[in-house]
Amino acid sequence: MKSITLIICVFLFGISLPLKDGGDFCGLPNQAFQASESITFKVYYTLAGVYIAAGEATFTVALEELSGKPVYHVTGAGKNYSFLDNFFKVRDKYESYIDTATLQPLKFIRNVSEGSYRKYENVSFNKTAHTAITNSGVFKTPDCIQDVLSTMYYARNIDFDKMKPGDKIPFSMFLDNQVYDLYIRYVGKETIKTKYGKFRAIKIKPLLIKGTIFEGGEKMTVWISDDANHIPVRVESPISVGSVKVDMMDFKNRRTPMSSLISPR
Repeated sequence: MKSITLIICVFLFGISLPLKDGGDFCGLPNQAFQASESITFKVYYTLAGVYIAAGEATFTVALEELSGKPVYHVTGAGKNYSFLDNFFKVRDKYESYIDTATLQPLKFIRNVSEGSYRKYENVSFNKTAHTAITNSGVFKTPDCIQDVLSTMYYARNIDFDKMKPGDKIPFSMFLDNQVYDLYIRYVGKETIKTKYGKFRAIKIKPLLIKGTIFEGGEKMTVWISDDANHIPVRVESPISVGSVKVDMMDFKNRRTPMSSLISPR
């Protein structure tokens, strides 16, 4: 079973880079979030049509310095609910240090504890040499690269109004010592009702790599708020057994009003 935080990150990295429309592909300015922001998601699994609340993940932003540069220190911490600990205990933490000027990651840390499985990964990105330095060695990266957590915050600054249904948005992501060239497909806009409330939303489908929990292809659907915040409000996907649904449940210290919220629950 994959971690709760990684489940959320998987659909968050599906919205990473802007269209190749002549703009600066690696220098998107931040207009969507601010330091002290906090977003909480709840994860549900379904089997035979029954939804079970399995756990939560919270993402926070702090303004710090890394090697003399101002950075957004983004943390994603996920855990399952205690009643599941005897079956499969999850306590995971992901961190990304993102250059405030370019929204490109400078450092990424993954510290996961899932049942008997443990993994610690520390990645430093050298933007001049185009490399990622990890516990396992040095790996070449393209000019514009994101980690699995930084993509969420970069993506929230995309102008989706420039797209038409069916458009693909390519991006590159570094994970597990590999560069993945993926894309999302913009589907359109629609109104969706979530556990938090009713939203006007942007609908997308990320291309996923087949793994131990998610099927490959475009079977996952993600809805993000159709306002300046561009926060994920709902994700749905089939998994190896049953399906998964993730809803945004709490959003504190937002930079702009959540104008896409039609009505709270």
